[in-house]
Amino acid sequence: MKLTLDTEAGTLLLEDVGKFRSLDLYSKEAFEEISRHWVRIGWNQKYQYTFSWMGRPVIQLPEDMIRMQEVIFQVQPDVIIETGVAHGGSLIFYSSLCKAMDKGRVVGIDIEIRPHNRAAIEAHPLSDRITLIEGGSTTLEIVAQVKALVEPGEKVLIILDSNHSYAHVMGELEAYADLVTPGSYIVATDGIMFDLADVPRGAAEWASDNPMWAARDFAARHQGFVIEQPAWPFNESELAQNITHWPGAWLKRQ
Repeated sequence: MKLTLDTEAGTLLLEDVGKFRSLDLYSKEAFEEISRHWVRIGWNQKYQYTFSWMGRPVIQLPEDMIRMQEVIFQVQPDVIIETGVAHGGSLIFYSSLCKAMDKGRVVGIDIEIRPHNRAAIEAHPLSDRITLIEGGSTTLEIVAQVKALVEPGEKVLIILDSNHSYAHVMGELEAYADLVTPGSYIVATDGIMFDLADVPRGAAEWASDNPMWAARDFAARHQGFVIEQPAWPFNESELAQNITHWPGAWLKRQ
């Protein structure tokens, strides 16, 4: 596809396989088209690697963090479980929301928690709401350990942000979905991989080997779950689509 952005004419011209379409540059449709390519280029430039939360690197698109905040406030979970720890910024982010709400705690799981990251997370002022578990997120031992931390009747929200291959995400969905409270979510992050197969840092196999397809197939096989983008609690625009690294990610338990 070829995009021609003309600020003088106020148009965005799209050319795809010899077909042309002209959009008002300041329209909803032009914003969505430009945003898609902005996300692709930003991902390739590692834009998401430029942020921190209260002193810890958080490798997330800020738009996704704000949308997650909206959902956490709406669901009011007692337990937030995240697979994939890295530097711990997301765990600190979730813990800060729990502290602000005076409700909830966080469980972080990773196959390897590097000593310097563990030390920094455990020394953080918000670490009192965080439990770290080291091990493969889909192994029977780790799954049992995580489930033992959840008390009967507690509300649970789960974020999957470790290995993003189709097989691994599907394994995590099967392992943890029964913990999700009705009305809450299990979120298969980074489905944007499907649209990054042709960027310089991408890989051709991502077109089908990605979390979005895993979430789609999981929902098709489990009637209790639907893929449902959470509604925006505030919107005075004409827009309705998230700028996101997590398309098709939100599996809601009915």
